[in-house]
Amino acid sequence: MRHTISVLVENKFGVLARVSGMFSGRGFNIDSLNVAPTHDASLSRITAVMRGDEAQLDLCIKQLRKLVNVVEVEDFKEGQAYTHELVLVKVRADSKTRAEVALIANAYDAKIVSLAADHAIVEMLGSDANISALLGLLEPFGILELARTGRLALKR
Repeated sequence: MRHTISVLVENKFGVLARVSGMFSGRGFNIDSLNVAPTHDASLSRITAVMRGDEAQLDLCIKQLRKLVNVVEVEDFKEGQAYTHELVLVKVRADSKTRAEVALIANAYDAKIVSLAADHAIVEMLGSDANISALLGLLEPFGILELARTGRLALKR
């Protein structure tokens, strides 16, 4: 089962290394890890998506709360948080297929942010499910490169 964990930390040297080291040291599998400063320059928010059962989740949260510089740890249960992810995908698109790629992007409220003679870069902000659906439709054209931010989440 996938769990989204929000960790508010002091914005200090080595905090990310300690947090990510705790995950790897305990054998927790991280699907995505996202870190950025908050509105308060002294704090950063780490959003981690991990796989595991309830016992693993409970152990993970307890271990995170013990770490130095961790201010708050919160597990977002399904529906408790607003989540989004950003993806940039470079897809093969020549003069014959460019219109179809644009149509698919438009259907998912994505936009083409760069065009070249043989490819296009599509940007999309959305849920994991919508991003996966978009990527599934773009796959037949040939995905050349892909970059995803990982899940961001805030409690509703």
